[in-house]
Amino acid sequence: MNKLLESIRLFIHHRVVAMLFLGFSKLLESIKLFIHPRVIAMLFLGFSAGIPILLIFSTLGLWLNEAGIAKSTITYFSWAALGYSFKFVWAPLVDRLPLPALTRILGRRRAWILVSQLAIIGAILLMSSADPKSGVDGLEVLAYGAVLLGFSSATQDIVIDAYRIESADKSMQSMLSATYIAGYRVGMLVAGAGGLFVASYLGSTKEFYSYDAWSDTYIVMAAVMLIGVATTLIINEPETKRTETKYTTQDYARFFLLFLSIVAVFILTFIVTADLVSTVKKSLTEVFDNKHFAGFVVGTLRMALALAGAYAAAKILITLNIVNKSMVSNTYVEPVKDFFNRYGMNVAMLFLVVIGLYRVSDIVLGVVANIFYQDIGFTKVEIATVSKTFGLFMTIAGGFLGGLMVIKTGAFRVLFLGALLSALTNLLFVVLANVGHDITWLYVTITMDNLSAGLAGAAFIAFLSSLTNIQFTAVQYAVFSSLTTLLPKIFGGYSGTLVEQFGYSNFFVLTTLIGIPVLWLVYKVKPYIEKI
Repeated sequence: MNKLLESIRLFIHHRVVAMLFLGFSKLLESIKLFIHPRVIAMLFLGFSAGIPILLIFSTLGLWLNEAGIAKSTITYFSWAALGYSFKFVWAPLVDRLPLPALTRILGRRRAWILVSQLAIIGAILLMSSADPKSGVDGLEVLAYGAVLLGFSSATQDIVIDAYRIESADKSMQSMLSATYIAGYRVGMLVAGAGGLFVASYLGSTKEFYSYDAWSDTYIVMAAVMLIGVATTLIINEPETKRTETKYTTQDYARFFLLFLSIVAVFILTFIVTADLVSTVKKSLTEVFDNKHFAGFVVGTLRMALALAGAYAAAKILITLNIVNKSMVSNTYVEPVKDFFNRYGMNVAMLFLVVIGLYRVSDIVLGVVANIFYQDIGFTKVEIATVSKTFGLFMTIAGGFLGGLMVIKTGAFRVLFLGALLSALTNLLFVVLANVGHDITWLYVTITMDNLSAGLAGAAFIAFLSSLTNIQFTAVQYAVFSSLTTLLPKIFGGYSGTLVEQFGYSNFFVLTTLIGIPVLWLVYKVKPYIEKI
Protein backbone atom coordinates (compact mmCIF):
# COMPACT_ATOMS: atom_id res chain seq x y z
CA MET A 1 0.00 0.00 0.00
CA ASN A 2 2.81 2.36 0.93
CA LYS A 3 4.59 1.58 -2.31
CA LEU A 4 1.39 2.32 -4.25
CA LEU A 5 0.95 5.69 -2.50
CA GLU A 6 4.59 6.47 -3.12
CA SER A 7 4.19 5.68 -6.82
CA ILE A 8 1.12 7.95 -7.00
CA ARG A 9 3.00 10.78 -5.30
CA LEU A 10 5.89 10.39 -7.72
CA PHE A 11 3.49 10.39 -10.66
CA ILE A 12 1.76 13.52 -9.42
CA HIS A 13 5.12 15.10 -8.64
CA HIS A 14 6.48 14.42 -12.14
CA ARG A 15 3.19 15.50 -13.73
CA VAL A 16 3.25 18.82 -11.83
CA VAL A 17 6.90 19.38 -12.70
CA ALA A 18 6.16 18.62 -16.35
CA MET A 19 3.21 21.03 -16.36
CA LEU A 20 5.29 23.74 -14.70
CA PHE A 21 8.06 23.19 -17.21
CA LEU A 22 5.58 23.34 -20.10
CA GLY A 23 4.05 26.53 -18.74
CA PHE A 24 7.48 28.07 -18.26
CA SER A 25 8.45 27.11 -21.81
CA LYS A 26 5.34 28.82 -23.20
CA LEU A 27 6.09 31.91 -21.12
CA LEU A 28 9.64 32.01 -22.50
CA GLU A 29 8.27 31.56 -26.00
CA SER A 30 5.94 34.55 -25.52
CA ILE A 31 8.75 36.67 -24.08
CA LYS A 32 10.95 35.80 -27.07
CA LEU A 33 8.24 37.14 -29.37
CA PHE A 34 8.14 40.44 -27.48
CA ILE A 35 11.92 40.93 -27.63
CA HIS A 36 12.37 39.83 -31.24
CA PRO A 37 14.44 42.51 -33.05
CA ARG A 38 11.77 43.05 -35.72
CA VAL A 39 9.09 43.47 -33.04
CA ILE A 40 11.18 46.06 -31.16
CA ALA A 41 11.91 47.88 -34.44
CA MET A 42 8.17 48.15 -35.15
CA LEU A 43 7.62 49.71 -31.72
CA PHE A 44 9.91 52.62 -32.58
CA LEU A 45 8.71 52.91 -36.19
CA GLY A 46 5.13 52.98 -34.89
CA PHE A 47 6.15 55.75 -32.49
CA SER A 48 7.57 57.71 -35.43
CA ALA A 49 4.32 57.23 -37.37
CA GLY A 50 2.17 58.35 -34.44
CA ILE A 51 3.86 61.73 -33.88
CA PRO A 52 2.69 63.76 -36.95
CA ILE A 53 -1.07 63.09 -37.07
CA LEU A 54 -2.07 65.14 -33.99
CA LEU A 55 0.27 67.97 -34.99
CA ILE A 56 -2.20 68.50 -37.85
CA PHE A 57 -5.40 67.88 -35.87
CA SER A 58 -6.02 68.51 -32.17
CA THR A 59 -2.67 70.04 -31.15
CA LEU A 60 -2.67 72.42 -34.13
CA GLY A 61 -6.33 73.21 -33.51
CA LEU A 62 -5.61 74.34 -29.96
CA TRP A 63 -2.66 76.42 -31.16
CA LEU A 64 -4.88 78.22 -33.69
CA ASN A 65 -7.66 78.59 -31.15
CA GLU A 66 -5.33 80.24 -28.61
CA ALA A 67 -4.08 82.52 -31.40
CA GLY A 68 -7.67 83.73 -31.88
CA ILE A 69 -8.21 82.20 -35.32
CA ALA A 70 -11.87 81.68 -36.30
CA LYS A 71 -13.15 78.13 -35.85
CA SER A 72 -14.33 78.05 -39.47
CA THR A 73 -10.72 78.66 -40.55
CA ILE A 74 -9.34 76.14 -38.07
CA THR A 75 -11.46 73.33 -39.53
CA TYR A 76 -10.01 73.97 -43.00
CA PHE A 77 -6.65 72.81 -41.68
CA SER A 78 -8.03 69.28 -41.25
CA TRP A 79 -7.90 69.02 -45.05
CA ALA A 80 -4.13 68.91 -44.70
CA ALA A 81 -4.54 65.28 -43.59
CA LEU A 82 -6.35 64.21 -46.77
CA GLY A 83 -3.10 62.53 -47.76
CA TYR A 84 -3.92 59.71 -45.33
CA SER A 85 -7.13 58.94 -47.25
CA PHE A 86 -5.57 59.13 -50.72
CA LYS A 87 -2.11 57.74 -50.10
CA PHE A 88 -2.85 54.87 -52.46
CA VAL A 89 -2.48 57.37 -55.34
CA TRP A 90 1.28 57.81 -54.83
CA ALA A 91 1.92 54.49 -53.10
CA PRO A 92 2.96 52.95 -56.48
CA LEU A 93 5.48 55.76 -56.89
CA VAL A 94 6.97 55.02 -53.47
CA ASP A 95 6.92 51.31 -54.21
CA ARG A 96 8.74 51.52 -57.55
CA LEU A 97 10.80 54.70 -57.69
CA PRO A 98 14.41 54.29 -56.47
CA LEU A 99 16.01 57.25 -54.70
CA PRO A 100 19.39 58.29 -56.12
CA ALA A 101 22.29 57.01 -53.96
CA LEU A 102 20.08 56.38 -50.90
CA THR A 103 18.42 53.28 -52.33
CA ARG A 104 21.83 51.79 -53.09
CA ILE A 105 23.15 52.60 -49.59
CA LEU A 106 20.11 51.85 -47.40
CA GLY A 107 17.84 49.75 -49.58
CA ARG A 108 14.42 50.47 -51.11
CA ARG A 109 12.33 50.64 -47.90
CA ARG A 110 14.80 52.28 -45.51
CA ALA A 111 15.68 54.97 -48.07
CA TRP A 112 12.04 56.04 -48.45
CA ILE A 113 11.39 55.86 -44.69
CA LEU A 114 14.40 58.13 -44.06
CA VAL A 115 13.37 60.66 -46.71
CA SER A 116 9.80 60.80 -45.42
CA GLN A 117 11.03 61.26 -41.83
CA LEU A 118 13.33 64.10 -42.85
CA ALA A 119 10.42 65.67 -44.76
CA ILE A 120 8.26 65.37 -41.63
CA ILE A 121 10.92 67.12 -39.54
CA GLY A 122 11.21 69.85 -42.18
CA ALA A 123 7.43 70.33 -42.27
CA ILE A 124 7.18 70.58 -38.47
CA LEU A 125 10.02 73.14 -38.40
CA LEU A 126 8.30 75.11 -41.17
CA MET A 127 5.12 75.20 -39.08
CA SER A 128 7.10 76.32 -36.03
CA SER A 129 8.43 79.30 -37.99
CA ALA A 130 4.96 80.77 -38.68
CA ASP A 131 2.86 82.77 -36.23
CA PRO A 132 -0.82 82.39 -37.23
CA LYS A 133 -1.65 85.61 -35.38
CA SER A 134 0.68 87.63 -37.62
CA GLY A 135 -1.87 87.70 -40.43
CA VAL A 136 -2.61 85.96 -43.71
CA ASP A 137 1.08 85.33 -44.49
CA GLY A 138 1.60 83.46 -41.23
CA LEU A 139 -1.50 81.33 -41.80
CA GLU A 140 -0.43 80.52 -45.35
CA VAL A 141 3.02 79.33 -44.24
CA LEU A 142 1.40 77.26 -41.50
CA ALA A 143 -1.02 75.78 -44.04
CA TYR A 144 1.80 74.87 -46.43
CA GLY A 145 3.67 73.23 -43.57
CA ALA A 146 0.55 71.28 -42.50
CA VAL A 147 -0.05 70.02 -46.06
CA LEU A 148 3.60 68.96 -46.38
CA LEU A 149 3.35 67.25 -42.98
CA GLY A 150 0.23 65.33 -44.01
CA PHE A 151 1.78 64.25 -47.31
CA SER A 152 5.14 63.20 -45.84
CA SER A 153 3.51 61.46 -42.86
CA ALA A 154 1.20 59.46 -45.14
CA THR A 155 4.26 58.53 -47.22
CA GLN A 156 6.03 57.30 -44.09
CA ASP A 157 2.96 55.16 -43.29
CA ILE A 158 3.06 53.61 -46.77
CA VAL A 159 6.68 52.54 -46.45
CA ILE A 160 6.50 51.39 -42.82
CA ASP A 161 3.50 49.19 -43.67
CA ALA A 162 5.45 47.68 -46.57
CA TYR A 163 8.54 47.23 -44.37
CA ARG A 164 6.48 45.49 -41.66
CA ILE A 165 4.91 43.02 -44.09
CA GLU A 166 8.20 42.24 -45.82
CA SER A 167 10.33 41.99 -42.68
CA ALA A 168 8.79 38.80 -41.25
CA ASP A 169 6.59 35.87 -42.30
CA LYS A 170 2.83 35.72 -41.72
CA SER A 171 3.15 33.97 -38.36
CA MET A 172 4.83 37.09 -36.92
CA GLN A 173 2.51 39.69 -38.46
CA SER A 174 0.08 39.82 -35.52
CA MET A 175 2.87 40.62 -33.05
CA LEU A 176 4.41 43.17 -35.41
CA SER A 177 0.96 44.76 -35.80
CA ALA A 178 0.37 44.86 -32.03
CA THR A 179 3.77 46.45 -31.42
CA TYR A 180 3.24 48.96 -34.23
CA ILE A 181 -0.12 49.98 -32.72
CA ALA A 182 1.48 50.34 -29.28
CA GLY A 183 4.24 52.58 -30.64
CA TYR A 184 1.75 54.57 -32.72
CA ARG A 185 -0.46 55.24 -29.69
CA VAL A 186 2.52 56.31 -27.58
CA GLY A 187 3.57 58.67 -30.39
CA MET A 188 0.08 60.16 -30.47
CA LEU A 189 0.17 60.61 -26.69
CA VAL A 190 3.52 62.43 -26.92
CA ALA A 191 2.32 64.72 -29.74
CA GLY A 192 -1.12 65.23 -28.17
CA ALA A 193 -0.99 65.35 -24.38
CA GLY A 194 2.78 65.88 -24.41
CA GLY A 195 2.59 68.76 -26.89
CA LEU A 196 -0.13 70.49 -24.86
CA PHE A 197 1.85 70.04 -21.67
CA VAL A 198 4.98 71.58 -23.22
CA ALA A 199 3.04 74.55 -24.66
CA SER A 200 1.33 75.11 -21.33
CA TYR A 201 4.60 74.79 -19.39
CA LEU A 202 6.24 77.34 -21.70
CA GLY A 203 3.49 79.84 -20.92
CA SER A 204 0.80 79.82 -23.64
CA THR A 205 -2.84 79.85 -22.52
CA LYS A 206 -6.19 80.84 -23.97
CA GLU A 207 -5.98 84.17 -22.13
CA PHE A 208 -2.26 84.82 -22.74
CA TYR A 209 -1.22 83.50 -26.14
CA SER A 210 2.51 82.95 -26.67
CA TYR A 211 3.80 82.21 -30.16
CA ASP A 212 7.26 81.38 -28.81
CA ALA A 213 5.76 78.67 -26.58
CA TRP A 214 4.00 76.98 -29.49
CA SER A 215 6.98 77.41 -31.81
CA ASP A 216 9.28 75.77 -29.25
CA THR A 217 6.72 72.99 -28.75
CA TYR A 218 6.79 72.12 -32.46
CA ILE A 219 10.60 72.29 -32.45
CA VAL A 220 10.57 69.77 -29.58
CA MET A 221 8.26 67.50 -31.63
CA ALA A 222 10.65 67.77 -34.60
CA ALA A 223 13.49 66.69 -32.30
CA VAL A 224 11.41 63.74 -31.04
CA MET A 225 11.16 62.53 -34.65
CA LEU A 226 14.92 61.87 -34.52
CA ILE A 227 14.04 58.69 -32.62
CA GLY A 228 12.47 57.41 -35.84
CA VAL A 229 15.46 58.54 -37.90
CA ALA A 230 17.85 56.67 -35.59
CA THR A 231 15.67 53.55 -35.82
CA THR A 232 15.72 53.68 -39.63
CA LEU A 233 19.52 53.91 -39.67
CA ILE A 234 19.91 51.00 -37.22
CA ILE A 235 17.47 48.43 -38.63
CA ASN A 236 18.21 46.16 -41.58
CA GLU A 237 16.54 46.25 -44.95
CA PRO A 238 14.04 43.35 -45.27
CA GLU A 239 15.05 40.51 -47.55
CA THR A 240 12.39 39.97 -50.22
CA LYS A 241 12.09 37.73 -53.24
CA ARG A 242 10.13 40.15 -55.39
CA THR A 243 10.75 40.32 -59.12
CA GLU A 244 12.25 43.66 -60.11
CA THR A 245 11.75 45.24 -63.52
CA LYS A 246 14.54 47.50 -64.70
CA TYR A 247 13.59 50.88 -66.11
CA THR A 248 15.72 53.77 -67.35
CA THR A 249 16.18 57.06 -65.51
CA GLN A 250 14.07 58.70 -68.21
CA ASP A 251 11.24 56.24 -67.55
CA TYR A 252 11.26 57.10 -63.85
CA ALA A 253 11.33 60.84 -64.61
CA ARG A 254 8.33 60.50 -66.92
CA PHE A 255 6.51 58.40 -64.37
CA PHE A 256 7.08 61.12 -61.78
CA LEU A 257 5.73 63.65 -64.30
CA LEU A 258 2.58 61.54 -64.59
CA PHE A 259 2.11 61.64 -60.82
CA LEU A 260 2.62 65.43 -60.68
CA SER A 261 0.13 65.90 -63.53
CA ILE A 262 -2.51 63.82 -61.75
CA VAL A 263 -2.08 65.82 -58.54
CA ALA A 264 -2.10 69.17 -60.37
CA VAL A 265 -5.32 68.41 -62.27
CA PHE A 266 -6.95 67.07 -59.10
CA ILE A 267 -6.13 70.26 -57.15
CA LEU A 268 -7.03 72.60 -60.03
CA THR A 269 -10.43 70.94 -60.38
CA PHE A 270 -11.16 71.67 -56.72
CA ILE A 271 -10.04 75.29 -57.10
CA VAL A 272 -11.96 75.97 -60.34
CA THR A 273 -15.21 74.45 -59.05
CA ALA A 274 -15.20 76.29 -55.69
CA ASP A 275 -17.77 78.96 -56.66
CA LEU A 276 -19.97 76.49 -58.55
CA VAL A 277 -19.96 74.09 -55.60
CA SER A 278 -21.04 76.86 -53.22
CA THR A 279 -23.99 77.78 -55.47
CA VAL A 280 -25.10 74.19 -56.02
CA LYS A 281 -24.83 73.42 -52.29
CA LYS A 282 -27.16 76.32 -51.43
CA SER A 283 -29.68 75.18 -54.02
CA LEU A 284 -29.64 71.54 -52.87
CA THR A 285 -29.96 72.62 -49.23
CA GLU A 286 -33.22 74.34 -50.14
CA VAL A 287 -34.41 71.33 -52.16
CA PHE A 288 -33.60 68.67 -49.54
CA ASP A 289 -34.00 70.93 -46.49
CA ASN A 290 -30.91 69.19 -45.13
CA LYS A 291 -27.55 71.01 -45.14
CA HIS A 292 -25.56 67.89 -44.23
CA PHE A 293 -27.04 65.75 -47.02
CA ALA A 294 -26.60 68.55 -49.57
CA GLY A 295 -22.96 68.92 -48.52
CA PHE A 296 -22.42 65.16 -48.85
CA VAL A 297 -23.94 65.05 -52.37
CA VAL A 298 -21.98 68.06 -53.61
CA GLY A 299 -18.76 66.86 -51.99
CA THR A 300 -19.14 63.42 -53.57
CA LEU A 301 -19.79 64.89 -57.04
CA ARG A 302 -16.85 67.27 -56.68
CA MET A 303 -14.58 64.42 -55.69
CA ALA A 304 -15.81 62.31 -58.61
CA LEU A 305 -15.20 65.20 -61.01
CA ALA A 306 -11.66 65.74 -59.68
CA LEU A 307 -10.88 62.03 -59.98
CA ALA A 308 -12.29 61.97 -63.52
CA GLY A 309 -10.11 64.93 -64.47
CA ALA A 310 -7.02 63.30 -62.98
CA TYR A 311 -7.80 60.05 -64.82
CA ALA A 312 -8.28 61.93 -68.11
CA ALA A 313 -4.92 63.69 -67.67
CA ALA A 314 -3.21 60.35 -67.00
CA LYS A 315 -4.93 58.76 -70.01
CA ILE A 316 -3.79 61.55 -72.33
CA LEU A 317 -0.15 61.31 -71.17
CA ILE A 318 -0.16 57.54 -71.62
CA THR A 319 -1.83 57.74 -75.06
CA LEU A 320 0.76 60.27 -76.24
CA ASN A 321 3.51 57.86 -75.11
CA ILE A 322 4.89 60.49 -72.75
CA VAL A 323 4.87 57.80 -70.06
CA ASN A 324 6.08 54.20 -70.37
CA LYS A 325 2.87 52.17 -70.73
CA SER A 326 4.47 49.02 -69.40
CA MET A 327 5.63 50.88 -66.29
CA VAL A 328 2.16 52.28 -65.63
CA SER A 329 0.64 48.84 -66.07
CA ASN A 330 3.14 47.17 -63.72
CA THR A 331 2.74 49.90 -61.12
CA TYR A 332 -0.99 50.68 -61.05
CA VAL A 333 -2.84 47.95 -62.94
CA GLU A 334 -0.97 44.78 -61.98
CA PRO A 335 -1.45 45.13 -58.17
CA VAL A 336 -5.22 45.33 -58.67
CA LYS A 337 -5.30 42.49 -61.20
CA ASP A 338 -3.12 40.36 -58.94
CA PHE A 339 -5.52 40.72 -56.00
CA PHE A 340 -8.58 39.72 -58.05
CA ASN A 341 -6.71 36.94 -59.86
CA ARG A 342 -5.48 35.36 -56.61
CA TYR A 343 -8.86 35.26 -54.90
CA GLY A 344 -11.36 35.45 -57.75
CA MET A 345 -13.93 38.20 -58.24
CA ASN A 346 -16.48 36.99 -55.65
CA VAL A 347 -14.04 36.30 -52.81
CA ALA A 348 -12.02 39.46 -53.56
CA MET A 349 -15.18 41.59 -53.39
CA LEU A 350 -16.16 39.89 -50.13
CA PHE A 351 -12.74 40.71 -48.68
CA LEU A 352 -13.09 44.35 -49.77
CA VAL A 353 -16.54 44.65 -48.15
CA VAL A 354 -15.15 43.23 -44.88
CA ILE A 355 -12.22 45.65 -45.05
CA GLY A 356 -14.54 48.60 -45.70
CA LEU A 357 -16.99 47.82 -42.89
CA TYR A 358 -14.99 46.02 -40.18
CA ARG A 359 -14.39 49.18 -38.10
CA VAL A 360 -17.69 50.94 -38.86
CA SER A 361 -19.22 50.40 -35.40
CA ASP A 362 -16.08 51.64 -33.63
CA ILE A 363 -15.40 54.71 -35.82
CA VAL A 364 -19.02 55.94 -36.02
CA LEU A 365 -19.24 55.96 -32.21
CA GLY A 366 -15.79 57.48 -31.82
CA VAL A 367 -16.80 60.62 -33.73
CA VAL A 368 -19.08 61.77 -30.88
CA ALA A 369 -17.37 60.08 -27.92
CA ASN A 370 -15.61 63.16 -26.50
CA ILE A 371 -18.69 65.33 -27.00
CA PHE A 372 -20.75 62.70 -25.19
CA TYR A 373 -18.36 62.63 -22.21
CA GLN A 374 -18.51 66.40 -21.93
CA ASP A 375 -22.30 66.53 -22.31
CA ILE A 376 -22.85 64.16 -19.37
CA GLY A 377 -20.64 66.22 -17.09
CA PHE A 378 -17.03 64.98 -17.37
CA THR A 379 -14.35 67.65 -17.31
CA LYS A 380 -11.52 67.98 -19.83
CA VAL A 381 -9.06 66.73 -17.21
CA GLU A 382 -11.20 63.64 -16.50
CA ILE A 383 -11.60 62.93 -20.22
CA ALA A 384 -7.85 63.35 -20.82
CA THR A 385 -6.92 61.21 -17.82
CA VAL A 386 -9.35 58.34 -18.36
CA SER A 387 -10.19 58.33 -22.07
CA LYS A 388 -6.83 59.38 -23.48
CA THR A 389 -4.09 58.30 -21.06
CA PHE A 390 -5.65 55.28 -19.31
CA GLY A 391 -7.41 54.31 -22.54
CA LEU A 392 -4.06 54.32 -24.35
CA PHE A 393 -2.64 51.64 -22.06
CA MET A 394 -5.81 49.55 -22.41
CA THR A 395 -5.53 49.75 -26.21
CA ILE A 396 -1.88 48.70 -26.07
CA ALA A 397 -2.75 45.79 -23.73
CA GLY A 398 -5.56 44.73 -26.07
CA GLY A 399 -3.18 44.91 -29.05
CA PHE A 400 -0.60 42.63 -27.45
CA LEU A 401 -3.33 40.24 -26.27
CA GLY A 402 -4.75 40.12 -29.79
CA GLY A 403 -1.31 39.53 -31.28
CA LEU A 404 -0.62 36.58 -28.99
CA MET A 405 -4.10 35.13 -29.58
CA VAL A 406 -3.67 35.26 -33.36
CA ILE A 407 -0.41 33.30 -33.04
CA LYS A 408 -1.99 30.72 -30.74
CA THR A 409 -5.52 30.35 -32.19
CA GLY A 410 -5.40 31.77 -35.74
CA ALA A 411 -6.63 35.00 -37.33
CA PHE A 412 -10.32 34.15 -37.83
CA ARG A 413 -11.24 33.58 -34.16
CA VAL A 414 -9.59 36.80 -33.01
CA LEU A 415 -11.01 38.74 -35.97
CA PHE A 416 -14.52 37.51 -35.14
CA LEU A 417 -14.06 38.07 -31.39
CA GLY A 418 -12.78 41.59 -32.04
CA ALA A 419 -15.80 42.45 -34.19
CA LEU A 420 -18.17 40.99 -31.58
CA LEU A 421 -16.58 42.85 -28.64
CA SER A 422 -16.35 46.12 -30.58
CA ALA A 423 -20.11 46.01 -31.12
CA LEU A 424 -21.11 44.75 -27.65
CA THR A 425 -18.95 47.23 -25.72
CA ASN A 426 -20.97 50.03 -27.32
CA LEU A 427 -23.81 48.95 -25.01
CA LEU A 428 -21.67 50.06 -22.06
CA PHE A 429 -22.07 53.59 -23.39
CA VAL A 430 -25.84 53.15 -23.02
CA VAL A 431 -25.30 52.40 -19.32
CA LEU A 432 -22.95 55.38 -19.00
CA ALA A 433 -25.53 57.63 -20.68
CA ASN A 434 -28.09 56.61 -18.05
CA VAL A 435 -25.85 56.78 -14.94
CA GLY A 436 -24.33 60.09 -16.06
CA HIS A 437 -21.21 61.54 -14.42
CA ASP A 438 -19.83 58.41 -12.78
CA ILE A 439 -16.04 58.08 -12.94
CA THR A 440 -16.15 54.37 -12.07
CA TRP A 441 -18.42 53.57 -15.02
CA LEU A 442 -16.24 55.71 -17.26
CA TYR A 443 -13.22 53.59 -16.29
CA VAL A 444 -15.21 50.38 -16.90
CA THR A 445 -16.44 51.60 -20.29
CA ILE A 446 -13.02 52.83 -21.44
CA THR A 447 -11.33 49.63 -20.23
CA MET A 448 -13.62 47.29 -22.16
CA ASP A 449 -13.96 49.51 -25.23
CA ASN A 450 -10.23 50.10 -25.66
CA LEU A 451 -9.21 46.52 -24.87
CA SER A 452 -11.59 45.26 -27.57
CA ALA A 453 -10.42 47.97 -30.01
CA GLY A 454 -6.77 47.00 -29.47
CA LEU A 455 -7.51 43.30 -29.83
CA ALA A 456 -9.57 43.83 -32.99
CA GLY A 457 -6.98 46.21 -34.42
CA ALA A 458 -4.08 43.77 -34.07
CA ALA A 459 -6.07 40.94 -35.69
CA PHE A 460 -7.35 43.21 -38.46
CA ILE A 461 -3.91 44.55 -39.43
CA ALA A 462 -2.56 41.00 -39.48
CA PHE A 463 -5.50 40.04 -41.72
CA LEU A 464 -4.81 42.93 -44.13
CA SER A 465 -1.12 42.04 -44.21
CA SER A 466 -1.92 38.44 -45.13
CA LEU A 467 -3.92 39.60 -48.17
CA THR A 468 -0.99 41.40 -49.79
CA ASN A 469 1.34 39.96 -52.38
CA ILE A 470 5.02 40.58 -51.64
CA GLN A 471 5.39 41.81 -55.23
CA PHE A 472 2.98 44.71 -54.61
CA THR A 473 3.17 45.22 -50.84
CA ALA A 474 3.06 49.01 -50.61
CA VAL A 475 0.32 49.53 -53.22
CA GLN A 476 -2.08 46.83 -52.06
CA TYR A 477 -1.77 47.63 -48.35
CA ALA A 478 -2.19 51.37 -49.03
CA VAL A 479 -5.47 50.63 -50.84
CA PHE A 480 -6.67 48.35 -48.02
CA SER A 481 -5.83 50.84 -45.23
CA SER A 482 -7.47 53.73 -47.12
CA LEU A 483 -10.63 51.69 -47.68
CA THR A 484 -10.72 50.76 -43.98
CA THR A 485 -11.66 54.29 -42.88
CA LEU A 486 -13.40 55.63 -45.99
CA LEU A 487 -16.98 54.39 -45.46
CA PRO A 488 -16.89 54.58 -41.63
CA LYS A 489 -15.79 58.23 -41.85
CA ILE A 490 -18.58 59.02 -44.30
CA PHE A 491 -21.14 57.39 -41.99
CA GLY A 492 -19.50 59.02 -38.98
CA GLY A 493 -20.21 62.44 -40.48
CA TYR A 494 -23.89 61.87 -39.68
CA SER A 495 -23.29 60.82 -36.06
CA GLY A 496 -24.18 64.24 -34.70
CA THR A 497 -27.42 64.34 -36.67
CA LEU A 498 -28.42 60.88 -35.37
CA VAL A 499 -27.66 61.89 -31.77
CA GLU A 500 -29.79 65.04 -32.13
CA GLN A 501 -32.65 63.02 -33.56
CA PHE A 502 -32.60 59.87 -31.39
CA GLY A 503 -30.55 60.76 -28.29
CA TYR A 504 -27.33 59.20 -27.05
CA SER A 505 -28.77 55.92 -25.71
CA ASN A 506 -30.58 55.02 -28.94
CA PHE A 507 -27.55 56.10 -30.96
CA PHE A 508 -25.29 53.71 -29.05
CA VAL A 509 -27.78 50.89 -29.56
CA LEU A 510 -27.73 51.69 -33.28
CA THR A 511 -23.91 51.50 -33.41
CA THR A 512 -24.18 48.07 -31.78
CA LEU A 513 -26.73 46.88 -34.34
CA ILE A 514 -24.65 48.00 -37.33
CA GLY A 515 -21.90 45.73 -36.03
CA ILE A 516 -24.08 42.62 -36.52
CA PRO A 517 -23.77 42.50 -40.35
CA VAL A 518 -19.98 42.75 -39.88
CA LEU A 519 -20.05 39.55 -37.79
CA TRP A 520 -21.91 37.78 -40.59
CA LEU A 521 -19.39 39.05 -43.16
CA VAL A 522 -16.42 37.91 -41.06
CA TYR A 523 -18.03 34.49 -40.68
CA LYS A 524 -18.52 34.31 -44.46
CA VAL A 525 -14.80 34.83 -45.10
CA LYS A 526 -13.78 32.18 -42.55
CA PRO A 527 -13.01 29.42 -45.12
CA TYR A 528 -10.84 31.81 -47.13
CA ILE A 529 -8.99 33.28 -44.13
CA GLU A 530 -8.00 29.79 -43.00
CA LYS A 531 -6.49 29.09 -46.43
CA ILE A 532 -4.30 32.22 -46.45
